[in-house]
Amino acid sequence: MDWLMGKSKGKPNGKKPATEEKKLYLEPEYTKSRITDFEFKELVMLPREIDLNEWLASNTTTFFHHINLQYSTISEFCTGESCQTMAVCNTQYYWYDERGKKIKCTAPQYVDFVMSSVQKLVTDEDVFPTKYGKEFPNSFESLVKKICKYLFHVLAHIYSSHFKETLALELHGHLNTLYTHFILFIREFNLVDPKETTIMDDLTEVLCSSSGSSSNGSGNGSSNSAGAQNHVKER
Repeated sequence: MDWLMGKSKGKPNGKKPATEEKKLYLEPEYTKSRITDFEFKELVMLPREIDLNEWLASNTTTFFHHINLQYSTISEFCTGESCQTMAVCNTQYYWYDERGKKIKCTAPQYVDFVMSSVQKLVTDEDVFPTKYGKEFPNSFESLVKKICKYLFHVLAHIYSSHFKETLALELHGHLNTLYTHFILFIREFNLVDPKETTIMDDLTEVLCSSSGSSSNGSGNGSSNSAGAQNHVKER
């Protein structure tokens, strides 16, 4: 559980910003692609008869499996050579070990850290209980927030670095649908700080605006996203 306690820090690296490439995933012909037109805003809402922690546990586990599966479709293209850092646009992410030590790693290493750690948590009965009458730990919500933050990093990396491969596999509709569902879920329950997701606000605005998700701080994030991506950051 200690792997989730590390804090992310962002700062400019002092280098001049590289010319930003055109974001293929924002092209209208691709953003319109979905595997369903279901209203996800309704799907993420907590049902009256369901306990909040149960709902968070069920959805978090499901998102973990789907994001892991989505990443596996392009994993052969995400190598230590092609993705020497865990980068999303101009932001570079670092992993923090159980002692809080900052680790610079390749994207596949980072994703492996995320997936193996989350797998360990969601199968731990003391954290994600499945037996009737077993209580959730007091730290459960904070753990879910950490998990969702790291899962967001994986989704964002797929868009930022592997959208061409996703297109070639004709899986962009699946990716768009998964991203929309995930973003609306984390916004519904305030699971990820809007500052963390600002880097993908342009995509979020396009994919989620039709789902009534323009609130919860997305407007401010969108107006700041361009400025936030004008320099390389470390987190």
